[in-house]
Amino acid sequence: MTKNKRPKKILFPAKKILCTTDLSEPSYEGISAAAIIAETLPAELILIHVVPPVFHGGSTLAPAGFDAREYYEEMKEIAKNNLEEHIKKQIPKEIKVKILIKEGNAPDQIVKTAEKEDVDLIVMATHGWTGWRRFIFGSVAEKVVRLSTIPVLTIPEP
Repeated sequence: MTKNKRPKKILFPAKKILCTTDLSEPSYEGISAAAIIAETLPAELILIHVVPPVFHGGSTLAPAGFDAREYYEEMKEIAKNNLEEHIKKQIPKEIKVKILIKEGNAPDQIVKTAEKEDVDLIVMATHGWTGWRRFIFGSVAEKVVRLSTIPVLTIPEP
């Protein structure tokens, strides 16, 4: 007889919540839900945005004069400013919030960051894509759910 495997983490009381955002309206719904949970528990809220790779599919062709490092730095600055503005408007001041901007493959960076930050819960909004959009763009939420050893709460697009 095999013993039931226990989860590595206990979901509640959560001390740290990682909430993902791609800076879209649905992802802001996820931030709102995560903020409510963080305020209720109380817990620290860590917001993460991942800047995707510049070139997909192994392509090394870049326009003349294109500086990938400059691009990443500019995208990271835009994301940080966007999130800081959202925090000021939408998140209660009592909640401790930390912003992380990463580069790379979103699911991998989210899972790696969740483990590194020792979070208790990952909150993600879903776009609800089906059919060809899901086939082309994939589902970051689905990949995170499969890869993570930490509980993941998905918030469906309204």
